[in-house]
Amino acid sequence: MKFIPTYWLNKKLVRMSASSKKFTQQPWAQGVVLILFVVIAMILANLPFTRETYHNILETSLSINVTSPGGGTFTFPKEMTVEKFINDILMVVFFFTVGLEIKREVVSGELSTTKKAIMPIIAAFGGVVAPAMIYMAINHGTAAGSGWGIPTATDIAFAIGILAILGDKVPVSLKVFLTALAIADDLIAILVIAIFYGSSVNLLLLGLALVLVLGIIVMKKMGEKRPWFYFIPAIAVWTLFYYSGIHATMSGVVMAFLIPAKPRYSKNYLFQKCKIYTRRLIKHDDIDEEDFPNDIQRKVLRDISNTTTDSVAMSYRLEHALSPWVNFLIMPIFALANAGVTIPGPEYFNIFHFTPEMGSVGMGIVLGLVLGKPIGITLASWIAVKTKIGTMPARSTWPMLLAVACLGGIGFTMSIFVDTLSFADAPEYTHELRNMGKVAVLMGSVVAAVLGSVLVNLVHKKKTAQRLN
Repeated sequence: MKFIPTYWLNKKLVRMSASSKKFTQQPWAQGVVLILFVVIAMILANLPFTRETYHNILETSLSINVTSPGGGTFTFPKEMTVEKFINDILMVVFFFTVGLEIKREVVSGELSTTKKAIMPIIAAFGGVVAPAMIYMAINHGTAAGSGWGIPTATDIAFAIGILAILGDKVPVSLKVFLTALAIADDLIAILVIAIFYGSSVNLLLLGLALVLVLGIIVMKKMGEKRPWFYFIPAIAVWTLFYYSGIHATMSGVVMAFLIPAKPRYSKNYLFQKCKIYTRRLIKHDDIDEEDFPNDIQRKVLRDISNTTTDSVAMSYRLEHALSPWVNFLIMPIFALANAGVTIPGPEYFNIFHFTPEMGSVGMGIVLGLVLGKPIGITLASWIAVKTKIGTMPARSTWPMLLAVACLGGIGFTMSIFVDTLSFADAPEYTHELRNMGKVAVLMGSVVAAVLGSVLVNLVHKKKTAQRLN
């Protein structure tokens, strides 16, 4: 009798596991999970009986104080709270995977040749400059002025997810174009964060970090491809970045570019070893033994596993292993910690609210994402095509490119992250501006997603009607 419920339970668990795996493999799944956690964060931050607990948890200290025999106290990490742990440590893993994605595209993807890369890179620059100009035109000389980097980013996951939902209404070439543009956009955003949103720099610690990075480069040139030889220095690089004033997440990007993109074993070596392993398996196969594998065969199978693993580049293995954790754990936690904005009044939703002291962070971000992104991307692409520097994506039209460019206005993850770094030079307004900025990012991203989707459908419908006529 016990067998039946146990069997039923195991069968149910297998089905649930298969369903969850199928869900996570959908291109839109990450966006759905992020939206869910944004909603949860907003609810927790605004319900009277959860608001205080929510903020208290985020402000809980995680630092360790060590007292020396002489009476001095050393705190590590400095001023570390739950919120800073998420933004300065967990987000390092996010930026590490972003760096791996950029590296993959540069090595063998859509940014691997000048011909492939030139158009999306030019479009990405246009999509950064135009929103920044719109934002600064509104907020120059006000406390909100330093937030110009917020509307310059594109969220790859959401943009690709919406393209997947739109299906064959968008030409494949434009899907590739937007993906490559978003990758280039991320690289520009990383540079913006590193250059404009760090604190005062400790040159000694930064110098030590650079020396360590040079040592890793030498190690890589010597052919070292074992993960632990990169993981341990990565912790040291993060620590030096964290205390030097360069934002700690940049250490993730630096380490990503240092990870070997070539496998430890070549194709010929793999083929030769597989032949040897196959012969060993056959040689030690005991036809009288029903259990496979036997002791010797288990050893051979372990050797096969190790050899095949090292025949795939470490950078690809790490990207493949980390992506699910980043997409369905780290990013939802980030959204839960950073999207929870306590709304004191309706003025947070009034993007046209402007004061001479504070400016209008909402207007700058929403207009930057909704108007600046598509205008900048389309205009830069048009200039590139007309000057024959770049070529128009195959089977695409300017109306469809403009529609897809609107999806570039989905800032979300990276925009919220830049918002958490902005406005430090106006301490009396910092908290309020950051909260208003997060609300504006959410509003602008939703409007950009809806606008882009509607325009894609309209352009496709018109094109279909013309073809039928």
